[in-house]
Amino acid sequence: MVLSEMLKPCLVGIVLSAAVLAFPSAHAAPALSSAHDPLAFGASVTHLQPLPPAMGRHGMVATAQHLATDVGVRVMQEGGNAVDAAVAVAYALAVVYPAAGNLGGGGFMTLRMPNGESAFIDFREHAPLAATPTMYQDAQGNVIPRLSIKGWKAVAVPGTVAGMELIHARWGKLSREKVMAPAIALARDGFVVNEADVELLHTSTSAFAQDPYARKIFLHPDGTPFQAGERLVQTDLAHTLELIAANGARAFYDGPIARAVVAASRQGGGILQMADFAAYKTRQLKPLQCVYRGYLVETAPPPSGGGVALCEMLNILSGYDLEHLGLRSVAGAHDQIEAMRHAYSDRRGLGDPAFVHDPVELLVNPGYAAAIRAAIPADRAIPSDALVLDQAAPHYGDAQPSAGEPEKHETTQFSVMDGKGMAVSVTYTLNGWFGAGVMGGPTGFFLNDEMDDFSTKPGVPNMFGIVGSKANAVAPGKTPLSSMTPTILSRDGRTVMVIGSPGGSRIPTITLAVILGVVDGGMNIQQAIDLPRIHEQWKPAPVEAELGALDDTVTAGLQREGYQITLHKPWGSAEGIFAVRPDRRSSPSAPLTEVLYGGFDRRHGGGSARGF
Repeated sequence: MVLSEMLKPCLVGIVLSAAVLAFPSAHAAPALSSAHDPLAFGASVTHLQPLPPAMGRHGMVATAQHLATDVGVRVMQEGGNAVDAAVAVAYALAVVYPAAGNLGGGGFMTLRMPNGESAFIDFREHAPLAATPTMYQDAQGNVIPRLSIKGWKAVAVPGTVAGMELIHARWGKLSREKVMAPAIALARDGFVVNEADVELLHTSTSAFAQDPYARKIFLHPDGTPFQAGERLVQTDLAHTLELIAANGARAFYDGPIARAVVAASRQGGGILQMADFAAYKTRQLKPLQCVYRGYLVETAPPPSGGGVALCEMLNILSGYDLEHLGLRSVAGAHDQIEAMRHAYSDRRGLGDPAFVHDPVELLVNPGYAAAIRAAIPADRAIPSDALVLDQAAPHYGDAQPSAGEPEKHETTQFSVMDGKGMAVSVTYTLNGWFGAGVMGGPTGFFLNDEMDDFSTKPGVPNMFGIVGSKANAVAPGKTPLSSMTPTILSRDGRTVMVIGSPGGSRIPTITLAVILGVVDGGMNIQQAIDLPRIHEQWKPAPVEAELGALDDTVTAGLQREGYQITLHKPWGSAEGIFAVRPDRRSSPSAPLTEVLYGGFDRRHGGGSARGF
């Protein structure tokens, strides 16, 4: 691809500085390290028995909670399209997966229509109008621990209901009442919780005990938590959902629901006001696009840094023959790690495009990737400290280097596709499990702690050693930077893959791993999701690996090249769909309709993929 004249000066400087920095003397090979005995990391995903992907011709749904999956399938069976199913799933997850499914949070979604039209919807939370850059600091300028994590001051203005209402009004077929009926029934009549459900509930027993509304719903009268086999009924949430079903977004943003949340916030020392709800608006943006091995990749633009990182990694890797090298060979892993390192270094200055200028055109330019690739040595690691931003490139303005905020892993992804090719990839969240641990009064739903995704004090390392970015500083009405990367792949005009995952800063590399598994590894969607993962995010510099991701020979080879490998528990919860067109040449009698294959992440219990 020919670079624009605007990009050429930036690339020249970057190539020259990278060429100097990319060839340090090899480091002494470090030992494989972990904080605990490897057995303490839990069972490797490699122990799982092979599972064929779910199959269907008319629709496919993959979620982290099987009851929500069933809801999405049922809505399509009753005549709904993929958007109807996605809205139904989102509301159902608010009931059956309250740790991350939500009405009180927000997220991103990528959609693709059968005619090739695509859209990206930003329904992520916004900072309240009374928010200030120093609201989490004391009089001496020190960050107050946990103020941006727990309690009402951690809460940003929710966007989920606005996002679901937008896509349903624009692309849905069924009535709102019909789409929301399954979620209302699950809340009103209750559902029997299984082991995976109670495992999530038990993470927040103490938080439930401290909130009078949550205590009434999620704990027994004697204060004990729910156990598997018991029925969880959420009458207050059912009433809230009924109000939304009857009156749409108006009930949530300019009605009794908003008033109840604002009253609870005021009582709890928060700063939410009715003006915050009235001012909330979703954004419809053009999806970020790149091409990998002939597949059009449509993913999240800023305020997600995830899509930028994904496209930059794919652009870099497009110059390597990973099918021949092998995804988990020394050479294949080396190439992926360096692509990750460079992409995560480059995403450090991104922020809300309504407040800062993001250099997206440069970072996803194939010519820029080629320049990076030319400077990567074939047999040694590049020190993360060697990757410095090119001072000749002015695109970062006054943004300070940042590896991103300590974004929580407790998010959820769901993927939906119908038989006509309409596809929806959604990642939405409360941020931490059960968000800020506060419930919106008698509304029956938890509020997010999304304010923690801002820089609480730009330029100063936080407790994780991560330096905050001025581009991601708190400001009224601003959206915090995120790694969420809902993604759709198409080829020759037809939708091929729907994918995404939770996982905090690891989201882009999880999404990358599944794409590489299918496209370069020849795996089906379930195998690609099961594939043990590796991750590198510029800083901290060590390569993270799930058990089984790298065998002993590959690990030793990478260590000789200067890589430090750390073992981690399995991470992420990818939910994906892959569409295959029957080969009419080899089977002339095959049906013309595509076959949809679904895969769900078995690293966590309770999810499912189901088609019909």
